[in-house]
Amino acid sequence: MRKAPFILLLILTFTAEALACYFTVTKMQDVKTDPVKVNECIYSITENYGDTSKYNTQLDYVIIGNGGELIYKTKDGLSESVNEAIKTRGLILDLTVDGEQVGKVIFDYSMDEQLSDVKSKIIMLFAIIGMLQIVILVIWYIYIRKNIISPFKNLNSFAARVAEGNLDMPLEMDKGHVFGAFTESFDLMRSELKKARIAEKKASDDKKEMVAKLSHDIKTPVASIKSTSEIGMAITKEERTKEMFGVINSKTDQIKSLVDNLFTSSVQDITEIDVNPGMQPSDIISGLIKNSDYLKRAGSFVIPECNVFIDKLRLQQVFDNIFMNSYKYADTVISVNPELTGDYLVIRISDEGPGVKEEELPLLKEKFRRGSNASDKDGAGLGLYLTNYFMEKMDGQLGLKNLDKGFEVSVYIRVV
Repeated sequence: MRKAPFILLLILTFTAEALACYFTVTKMQDVKTDPVKVNECIYSITENYGDTSKYNTQLDYVIIGNGGELIYKTKDGLSESVNEAIKTRGLILDLTVDGEQVGKVIFDYSMDEQLSDVKSKIIMLFAIIGMLQIVILVIWYIYIRKNIISPFKNLNSFAARVAEGNLDMPLEMDKGHVFGAFTESFDLMRSELKKARIAEKKASDDKKEMVAKLSHDIKTPVASIKSTSEIGMAITKEERTKEMFGVINSKTDQIKSLVDNLFTSSVQDITEIDVNPGMQPSDIISGLIKNSDYLKRAGSFVIPECNVFIDKLRLQQVFDNIFMNSYKYADTVISVNPELTGDYLVIRISDEGPGVKEEELPLLKEKFRRGSNASDKDGAGLGLYLTNYFMEKMDGQLGLKNLDKGFEVSVYIRVV
């Protein structure tokens, strides 16, 4: 691992400190006990006795006479008697000139000065190497923080985001740090979890969409059965037959209520409904409108010939919602007026009902929004929301407006 060079450098600095101390102390002892230098000093004194200018002074010493009187000293502060030299462990040698002993030479063995010098050198050495060690430790800390601590914190943050369900933010990958080999695996896990979640959501939405589609498709035939039963109950004369038509009417209301609940609970949880538009001839639109107008309230109309961009199933649901709303809230005759306008085939469907308040018009396309005139009518506020959603997915538009007498819905279908 990359931390090995840092550890090796630290070991080398500690070794350098130990060796430097050893050689410094050893050098001090060698100088004081060097017999060659002592002999050189003695020789220069005996050869030049009396001429102090020629004495060898590479070592510190004192010359005293046989009576103990001071003859010469290299500097002040040295032991000037035999007794003092013995106390300081000085080296005492006889001084003989021309075969006659003229005194003694006392070599200074006081360690104070040398110890002070050695202490200063050792302190300086420790300071320099200590600063080097601090620099190494700082660089090592930066390395550990960048390659271990920070990546570990990033992994913790990544795990927290995944636990919270945030699978969109990838984990930054860097093979330069110690977790480099793991980050790619963790990010791969995030990607697979995201794919699994998307697949699960799609499966759930598909199931809910199928239920919503079936429940919506059931509503049209149920409404036809209810309408037929009401007509039959109105024209029959026999009480028994009226009673049976009443049962049919009651059961259709029950079925309609169950289907509405099923449709509402399915659609409100769906985040996106599949719409797959393609090019189709415009003549199929006549059949879709007639299928939706099961009460035959709309008069005659002619669809201009062109090619349109639609999803046949979703456009059928658009017309179903529009006609069902007209039956429910207006209950009048219905006019269908198709025309080609620019890039759109516009189908204008209007009735002669009371319409809605002007301030409520922009809200009718929102989810679970209903006009104030719908308070006594059953419904969930999803019809026009889904109608607008389907038209936008088919690159079309949905327009709503009040007329002088009635309400108009304009379906803008893109022409291709």
